[in-house]
Amino acid sequence: MRYKNVVKARFISRPNRFIANVNVDGETVVSHVKNTGRCRELLVPDAAVYLEDFDGRMGTRKLRYSLIAVEKQGLLINMDSQAPNKVAEEALKSGAIGFEELGPLSIVKPETVYGDSRFDFYVESEGGKKGFIEVKGCTLEDNGICSFPDAPTERGVKHVNELVKAKEEGYFAAILFIVQMQGMKYFVPNDETHKVFGDALRKAAASGVRVRAFECRVTPDTLDADREIEVRL
Repeated sequence: MRYKNVVKARFISRPNRFIANVNVDGETVVSHVKNTGRCRELLVPDAAVYLEDFDGRMGTRKLRYSLIAVEKQGLLINMDSQAPNKVAEEALKSGAIGFEELGPLSIVKPETVYGDSRFDFYVESEGGKKGFIEVKGCTLEDNGICSFPDAPTERGVKHVNELVKAKEEGYFAAILFIVQMQGMKYFVPNDETHKVFGDALRKAAASGVRVRAFECRVTPDTLDADREIEVRL
């Protein structure tokens, strides 16, 4: 996926989870933050950040800029929470991400209700197999080890448990962690922050739900699925 008109800035502060004060060419401006998570390890004073500039295409927007990426000790991390689904959709449709159990896909349909959940994708293979794929974006990293979540997520636990039910009812089921950075060693669930999620993920994997992680090629204005990395549960 690609962004338009990306500019570099410096992070100043985050008054609330929706906005940030940033310095653009010596001027302090307010930017929309495209991630409502905590991101405390990313958005630190004076961090280099990247903004998408909507000047000339504001539409109904109130703020000219959206904060989409940040540099953390030389590592460029995309932190747009909407990006992982777009990356996954492009990769699933192109075949860059595939599942041997399914083979080539004929349908990749976003946002499909199943039970009490709305999964990110409903898929059908050319051979008629049907399934659901849930996508989680990962921005948390420590010494080359990436993890999820960065905050407790009851919604995430619910999605994982619903995938187990779908698998039991004969559907293909998978969880894709889209790692919004590059050069990672492996992925682990963040048990320290939310062990309930980690336990649910391990149970799902034992039940036959596929759990995979892909890191991304990241530039200030692009994000694309790249290398599959090991998942350690």
